[in-house]
Amino acid sequence: MRITVNGRETPISPAAPHTTVLDFLRERGLTGTKEGCAEGECGACSVLVARPGVHKPTDWVAVNACLVPVAALDGQEVVTSEGLATPGAPGTAPTLHPVQEEMAVRGGSQCGYCTPGFVCSMAAEYYRPDRCAHADTTDAHDTGTAAAGTGTAADSAAADAEHGPNGFDLHALSGNLCRCTGYRPIRDAAFAVGAPADDDPLARRREQDPPAPVATAYTRDGRAFLRKDTLAETLRLLRERPDAVVVAGSTDWGVEVNIRSRRADCVVAVDRLPELRELRVTSDGVEIGAALTLTEIERRLDGEVPLLAELFPQFASRLIRNGATLGGNLGTGSPIGDSPPVLLALEASVVLADADGEREVPLAEYFTGYRQSVRRPGELIRAVRVPLPLSGLTAFHKIAKRRFDDISSVAVAFALDVEDGVVRKARIGLGGVAATPIRALATEAALEGRPWTSSTVEAAAAVLRAEGTPMDDHRASAAYRSAMLGQSLLKLYARTTEAVSS
Repeated sequence: MRITVNGRETPISPAAPHTTVLDFLRERGLTGTKEGCAEGECGACSVLVARPGVHKPTDWVAVNACLVPVAALDGQEVVTSEGLATPGAPGTAPTLHPVQEEMAVRGGSQCGYCTPGFVCSMAAEYYRPDRCAHADTTDAHDTGTAAAGTGTAADSAAADAEHGPNGFDLHALSGNLCRCTGYRPIRDAAFAVGAPADDDPLARRREQDPPAPVATAYTRDGRAFLRKDTLAETLRLLRERPDAVVVAGSTDWGVEVNIRSRRADCVVAVDRLPELRELRVTSDGVEIGAALTLTEIERRLDGEVPLLAELFPQFASRLIRNGATLGGNLGTGSPIGDSPPVLLALEASVVLADADGEREVPLAEYFTGYRQSVRRPGELIRAVRVPLPLSGLTAFHKIAKRRFDDISSVAVAFALDVEDGVVRKARIGLGGVAATPIRALATEAALEGRPWTSSTVEAAAAVLRAEGTPMDDHRASAAYRSAMLGQSLLKLYARTTEAVSS
């Protein structure tokens, strides 16, 4: 078992199966990768991984090295902040990568602890194939200066507050935190980078296929990390080892390992199984493979399912979305997961597979209790199915203490069909107000068949406030959660009337 780090093959042994990429790299002297929070919320550990691309054969994807077991990257390629610079001749300093150069000249670093992570996340966006400058911005990667100006806030006005004139999406940095520099100079650096040079080796690498998945059987000290070639082999393994922990992006399990010191005798990886990585759109529906990352789904659907498109920017951070999957989010059964309310509103179903075959279960019937579901031992979520056609009026409201990269206090998803001023169909998914994600069935009934008017909405909002069994905790009180439920419907109605009046 080997991993390629900054162009050099390195054996994974003697690392333990639970060893994270972060610890593996630091033990080998690559200390630019830092541990800050150990749960994927600060980005100090960010590294680049070569993954199957959307617009090119390979994408350079930033991930949290603190969450991913190094065994999960068997046969794959990793680039750290140290690997971005071009080595100089003996006795000379290396040439900084354009992203590193911009961070330096624009004052994007003070103590420097978070800087390597920012640089890796920024580099992933720098190499995003469909990133392109606005018409009034010319390429200036060789001078390190944005041609449209100095890369300040005034210069970015040609785009919007979250996208630079060079096409840089600031959401790429939403999972990176800095306590001392301040974000303006970091944003200035992001908005100043140009396009990769023609001879940039990491840019050229995008034109080649990523490393193929490899079967992995890594065992040390009585514990094993296993990856099979096919879904059928994996399902047979899970029948033999029903105690196994199944991982894809490890964005949940990695926290358990780091914060709660959880260890598993057997971990089975499913993130690279081809049968779990398909996305199909037909006249009847959309089928999304359970092991596709949220970023892959977002970019491949490209807005075809508007409610999902509204969810993705509010789901954790780009770093997390680069690893997290719908299968994992549903598999944990968390009542505050962000995807279940949306999928409930979309009337989605899950395809469960085991060694004997498959069955399809409506998501509304999937959850049975706190972190419990109808999924049996040995079963995997193979795919999520969303029926078509979609409802015409949709919205996702996430109430949290931070705008991005936070856990929901309440999450509400709406999918309504309003025809000739009458609500013909209403589906509402709720999170954070019960032991499981739920449908707001009483509110749906209060809306359907009634005119889409302020009196109908106000009456339905009163019903919505009484849905679920919200509780008091450190994120919000039960009374606040109930109030936010009703307010979310009033907000949806206000936005529709504003759209009509404008």
